[in-house]
Amino acid sequence: MTDPWHQPIRHVRATELSGDTGQTPGMSRREAISGRTVGAERVWMGQTHVAPHTSSGDHHHGDSETAIHVLRGHPVFVFARDGAEVRVETGPGDYVFVPPFVPHREENPADTEAVVVIARSSQEAVVVNLPGLLTPPATG
Repeated sequence: MTDPWHQPIRHVRATELSGDTGQTPGMSRREAISGRTVGAERVWMGQTHVAPHTSSGDHHHGDSETAIHVLRGHPVFVFARDGAEVRVETGPGDYVFVPPFVPHREENPADTEAVVVIARSSQEAVVVNLPGLLTPPATG
């Protein structure tokens, strides 16, 4: 067993990202860093691509915190507050934080693809697809 000071750094090439992860209609998630790809224990990282004039389905990421960095495009992040939808318009270089269990969706109103880098506080891509932002998920 390798001691913690001498473990290897893992390199995942852009061409090696995997689409074999939790997905939401209207977007494509590509996994880079995870328990499965590099043996990560506390972080998940990858990319999300949203085609022009497309919206993702409504979803949340369970108890994972999600950090987003916009690489390309002008995605809009939509969530509910006080019974209404709130829109956060972004551009390249911007960052967005999504707290655990917050229902949201990504929209791309532009003519070009939107690409963001995502990091989560779990080693897996937790995705819970929902019927709507204002509709609480069924329990039981």
